[in-house]
Amino acid sequence: MYQVVEMYGDNEPWWFFEDWRQDIRKETVFATIEEAKQFYTQEWARLSKNYPQHSGKKNFLSAFWSDSDERWCEECDDYLQQYTGLALLKDYQPVTETSDGQLYEDMHPTKKIRCCQLFSQHHAV
Repeated sequence: MYQVVEMYGDNEPWWFFEDWRQDIRKETVFATIEEAKQFYTQEWARLSKNYPQHSGKKNFLSAFWSDSDERWCEECDDYLQQYTGLALLKDYQPVTETSDGQLYEDMHPTKKIRCCQLFSQHHAV
């Protein structure tokens, strides 16, 4: 089965830290990759209209954000950027297929993106 998931949290969707699935706020399941790709593309278009910044990977993983959307991290003693992530997965693993170029070309961030130092100690899945 294929999943298109929308996530929200401190990390871009390609990190897959230990508890990454806790960030999922919306999930749609598909029997074929063609259906999943079509839905992913529609969701990408919707999110890119709502967020001034986005970045992505070639295998259907994208992050969207607004510079003003941050949260305070007590452990880091700093503000962390919050991301809306979009991912096309197969059995909750990244797909190996390549998406269209427009879906992963970077819109260069206007500021340095900070992530929680605690996450750097976790292993990616």
